Amino acid sequence: MERLIGIDYGRKRVGVAVSDPLGIFASPLETVPSAKIIDYLKKYAESESVVRFVVGYPVNMNGKPSEAAADVDIFLKQLSRHFPAVPVSLEDERFTSVLAHRAMIDGGMKYSDRRDKNSVDRISAALILQSYLDKKK
Repeated sequence: MERLIGIDYGRKRVGVAVSDPLGIFASPLETVPSAKIIDYLKKYAESESVVRFVVGYPVNMNGKPSEAAADVDIFLKQLSRHFPAVPVSLEDERFTSVLAHRAMIDGGMKYSDRRDKNSVDRISAALILQSYLDKKK
């Protein structure tokens, strides 16, 4: 089944989300250490047909790339080297962490669970991917 993968790349951790087979909904999937993300994606792609990566791109309020964009640029080069046939789309990731926290609160998640950065990263990746999917409708 064809899947789109949403990625919230960070220096330490990477949030990963996946679309449903129809490309309508995004769901949080996993949080992976940054050093292991390529291996994780390769393993995932062995069992599912990945048709696109949607990577959150950090920009400032003025629309220019933030300092963290340099790390994402390095990751994008690795991604294209290891998955040359899979297209990559960039999605503005401003406010995704804030929205992720709001979603956890609205979903009734306990305070102690909301402090887990792994959850925030996964949910942020899902928000990035859902934003892309909504624009494509």
